[in-house]
Amino acid sequence: MSRVVFVLLPEVHLLDLAGPVQVFDSAAHLGRPYTLHYVAERPPVRSAQGLPLSAGTEWPALDAEDLVVVPGWRAPTLRGGPAPGEDVLRRLRRHHAAGGTVASVCAGADALGRAGLLDGRRCTTHHDLQDELAARHPRATVVRDVLFTTDDRVVTSAGIASGIDLALHLVALRHGPALAARVARTMVVHARRNGDQPQASAMLRHRSHLDDTVHRVQDLIDARFAEPLPLAALASRAGVSERTLTRLFTRATGGLTPLRYQQTLRLERAEHLLGQGATAESAAREVGFEDARMLRRLRSRAAR
Repeated sequence: MSRVVFVLLPEVHLLDLAGPVQVFDSAAHLGRPYTLHYVAERPPVRSAQGLPLSAGTEWPALDAEDLVVVPGWRAPTLRGGPAPGEDVLRRLRRHHAAGGTVASVCAGADALGRAGLLDGRRCTTHHDLQDELAARHPRATVVRDVLFTTDDRVVTSAGIASGIDLALHLVALRHGPALAARVARTMVVHARRNGDQPQASAMLRHRSHLDDTVHRVQDLIDARFAEPLPLAALASRAGVSERTLTRLFTRATGGLTPLRYQQTLRLERAEHLLGQGATAESAAREVGFEDARMLRRLRSRAAR
């Protein structure tokens, strides 16, 4: 069982908190072992939107598989915002030193900076606060115009709604992009990735649509992309004709047929295996090709 601990500071933004909470709660309902915890120094905590939030003062025992998240708060400047106490900062440092992951949304990056966790690492925050974050923590490298950054188990995200992207990314890292796509689909949001990555996983890149029939077929292809998946079988599982499935799939994914989508997943996995030192033959067989000829053909096509 993995614990996700949310540290609530005064004037916390509700969406900074609720976005990541919903992602991990949805992952738990899809069978992943998460429990959510909320801690504060002095509860109840008044949110930036006026809603009082209840939280305990006792922290659960943590191990390296657990995650601590600091949502952001409303303040005109970081200097004018809430100052987490030394106990919170010490717990953040201790959890990271023990191999755990710490994360922040928006202004929450300042709390990680106060704990010394941004020193020598890449980070980001809301665009209105980036200059001040860089000035307050000069040993950090503040990255602009990205949704989130990850650096040695320190994860920071930009403004408010980007906490959803951060949480989806962490789910993808821990459980694979297929689960992250299912969570995003449950939440009816686009499954986005970090803005400084040139290309997101195909499992996420082609999921930013609302066609439930196509999502069901993608779920099947995602789970069994190395197997033969005839169009007739996919259409039967979706309860539509082959022609209808092809039309819906092409429209939802921006021009891909189910076969091209499957080939894209195979190629992406094969590229990863090749990058890990696998031979072309072994990578091709691993992803479902009889030999390396088709893999070479698809790689050549993708490089054009």
